[in-house]
Amino acid sequence: MKGIKKSLKKNIKRTSYPITACLFTLLGHLVRKMSREQALKFGRLLGYLAFDGLKIRRNMVLKNLKYAFPEKTEKEIQQVARQAYVNQARNVIELLRIPLIRDEQDARELLDIHADESFYKTMSQNRGAVVVSAHLSSWEAIGLCAGLLLRPLHLIVKPLKNKRLDNTLNHLRTLHGNKTIHKDRALRVGINALESGGIVVILGDQAKRKAGFSMCFLGRQASVSLGPAFLTLKAGVPLFVEKCRILENGKYLLDIKEIQTSDLACTREDIRTLTFRYTKALEAFINTYPQEWLWLHDRWKPPKPSKSKAFKAGSAKEV
Repeated sequence: MKGIKKSLKKNIKRTSYPITACLFTLLGHLVRKMSREQALKFGRLLGYLAFDGLKIRRNMVLKNLKYAFPEKTEKEIQQVARQAYVNQARNVIELLRIPLIRDEQDARELLDIHADESFYKTMSQNRGAVVVSAHLSSWEAIGLCAGLLLRPLHLIVKPLKNKRLDNTLNHLRTLHGNKTIHKDRALRVGINALESGGIVVILGDQAKRKAGFSMCFLGRQASVSLGPAFLTLKAGVPLFVEKCRILENGKYLLDIKEIQTSDLACTREDIRTLTFRYTKALEAFINTYPQEWLWLHDRWKPPKPSKSKAFKAGSAKEV
């Protein structure tokens, strides 16, 4: 009986995929007819509706915020959560308006970039680099703008089960030269891109599907992917962490900082050390600007037991 219910639920979900993709496309046409100010006001209303009305994942979000910020009052937790919902609705609106970003000038009107000198030096030397990002602010639109203002990026993405929606998202991501790399091919294709002087961007804050390396993240143990660290040390390239937030003038600020790797080699211990370093850099930013992060993601869900063999230095195991 349990299996039948599960199968029925999956079938219903699959049936909804074309409807979801169609609604996404229609919403895009709507918000692109608005001014940016009007579209963002509409997004704010959607955020309030999701938090106060529909209460989408609200209990989970509030619980996670309480774990991460035990010192905050109930009122403060509610304020952070509500603003996080508004910011994620804004992320969707900015994503849908990506076709209106046509050139570098449009990108400059949305995004300011502050980066270490070593980042620009890496670019001028046409060297490869790994950039670890997170689900912060309007990360999709920011990625497109960064590709226009810096140079085309290689974005490692996790495909959606909804193929129509996935194709639409990848079309928007690659409108101006950025390329997407399927997560399951990230190691081989990613290393090739790095060796060719490409900038590989990875979202380093997602829950890992299978149990492996774990560390304390925002107050609780969380399973962490070693992929960004493995790619960096295997290819012998620098690693940077990028953090983005909304400014008072409505623009976004993208801050890019290098993480030290000169003391590390491609060994199990050093891969874990590097993973710890960039995860702590992301954690520090989220602690300062919690409303910018995607709290609706179930970051601390229990991972599936791993059946992989022991990790070997210089291999893809445990990544």
